[in-house]
Amino acid sequence: MNLHIINTGFFKLDGGAMFGVVPKSLWQRTNPADENNMCTWTMRCLLIEDGDRLTLIDNGIGNKQDARFFSHYYLHGNDSLDGSLKAKGFDRTDVSDMFLTHLHFDHCGGGVDYVGNDRDKFELHFPNAKYWSHADHWDWATNPNPREKASFLKENILPMQESGQLNFVPKDGGSPIDGVEIITVDGHTDKMMLPKISYKGKTIVFMADLLPSVGHIPLPYVMGYDTRPLITLKEKAAFLNQAADEEYILFFEHDSINECCTVKHTEKGVRLDQTFALAEIL
Repeated sequence: MNLHIINTGFFKLDGGAMFGVVPKSLWQRTNPADENNMCTWTMRCLLIEDGDRLTLIDNGIGNKQDARFFSHYYLHGNDSLDGSLKAKGFDRTDVSDMFLTHLHFDHCGGGVDYVGNDRDKFELHFPNAKYWSHADHWDWATNPNPREKASFLKENILPMQESGQLNFVPKDGGSPIDGVEIITVDGHTDKMMLPKISYKGKTIVFMADLLPSVGHIPLPYVMGYDTRPLITLKEKAAFLNQAADEEYILFFEHDSINECCTVKHTEKGVRLDQTFALAEIL
């Protein structure tokens, strides 16, 4: 098995929304904001190369939305989904499995394209891939609550099913990907999946939005976007204690600076231990 980082670009989100009830005087120490109170985040995906299978975990925001939509998120940087795949020696047609942690637009938007300039026709960006979601999350996303509705864009989601390439992970907790276990959490959104990867005697967990960044490690640092923040608190506590006990490597999808970290027990609870690049453990 080989692991490859696939960078799909940077965007900005309001710092207050990203840190919930935590005061700016605290969160700006790790995530400084610009003059508009916006912090920079990345959309860092992970490609698992294992034999004849090439599994991509999440795929970024894509490019289907109009200029008004993108103006809210300040996309920037030179990275792109296809460009990053090419830099690693792959093409989108090589991807055999497209694993989606959840269906918010910044995690799945790159998986579906318009057909040419026709905004009423869609095709999958990975034509040879099985697209993997969770059945309960799919129902949540396709019948969204009013608070979360703006994050679930039908043009990103429904074409997967219409294509016949949509698959659901086993409900018994099994995984469709060898060497990958699935942790499900419900605080951010219903049944978000965190891939837990066994790699060279180490355990790497793709954090998705349970921990967007190193700055979110302390328990109260919960996003305002989370639908069930008190459940997130419980899920973070349980996960971080296990991560410290078992020396997990945490892989960050949104931290614009830090790719990976470990955590440790302290008198104040579980805290950051070390940060490092994924390449340092490959």
